[in-house]
Amino acid sequence: MEYFLENPDHLWYLIAGISFVIELSIMGLSGPLLFFAIASLTTGILITIGFIQGWQSEIFTVGILTAVVAAILWKPLKSLQNSKDKTDNSSDMVGLTVLASSEINVSSGRIRYSGIDWQARLAEEANGKPISADSQCVIVSITGNVMLVKAV
Repeated sequence: MEYFLENPDHLWYLIAGISFVIELSIMGLSGPLLFFAIASLTTGILITIGFIQGWQSEIFTVGILTAVVAAILWKPLKSLQNSKDKTDNSSDMVGLTVLASSEINVSSGRIRYSGIDWQARLAEEANGKPISADSQCVIVSITGNVMLVKAV
């Protein structure tokens, strides 16, 4: 503990590192701890260059920087989290004709490919017309682990 009292910048680097690890491994880049980690890292840098001295100033700086970083990064991170429904048209499965193993509608269904049942649902270009079980369909795109299909 005496080491950190003599080197407060190292304490803030340690706090930032622990915060980053917890944020990325447990919380999944949800935000609050990420903002604190960036503020702690910045405070450590400001202490190293001699811009800040004293624990009161350090804590005040971390608080202010956390608010500023949150204000700057909140909207971009929110839009990044909301863009999870991206379709993948680059997969080698796109364009394959497969067999529907159950009825496929706009919200659910299953296809069979390579001996495996895959989750499926209708693609937008299918116009909402369900595909019956044991019918042929074409994989149009992939969203996560769900195949978007249309009738042949």
